[in-house]
Amino acid sequence: MTTEPTGFAVFGTSLGHCGIAWRAGTVVRGLLPEADADDVRSHLVTVVPDAVEAPVPVSLQPAVDGVVSLLRGEAVDLSDVPLDLTTVPAFHRRVYEFVRTVPVGHTVTYGDVAAHLGEPHAARAVGRALGANPFPPIVPCHRVLGANGAIGGFSGPGGVGTKQRLLSVERVHGDQPALFDL
Repeated sequence: MTTEPTGFAVFGTSLGHCGIAWRAGTVVRGLLPEADADDVRSHLVTVVPDAVEAPVPVSLQPAVDGVVSLLRGEAVDLSDVPLDLTTVPAFHRRVYEFVRTVPVGHTVTYGDVAAHLGEPHAARAVGRALGANPFPPIVPCHRVLGANGAIGGFSGPGGVGTKQRLLSVERVHGDQPALFDL
């Protein structure tokens, strides 16, 4: 019995080069844009060492097209992209599942996410889960802000500047209400 190899692909977007890795038709890793395609390739090989560069499977091409469109400023819903959550801790999984419901152009706070999960004092744990997000921008951790709309932290390449760029592309403005205020 042969197993499907783990693959990865690097692709261009309006904000730089992104990457995804997959196994058995599900995304195991996503990467935010970086200026250099070789940096993305190197990062993917490091975090998914068994992956080999390959053409994107037909079943996952909509995910790549969706990320490209999203980073071009289109309101694309990526919530149906299949993710491999088997190695993700249960709390993180709950955070990611909720954050995937936040529409393009909208934001929530870490506290909003914690409250939605029934754990109103877990805002910092939400932040840690999002800091470990293996699926950006498919799991749009950039749409989660600190209290009172503060930008908060961002562990992706380029740090807070990248988060601000992603929010700008989505036309999010600092005075916009959070999802639960709508």
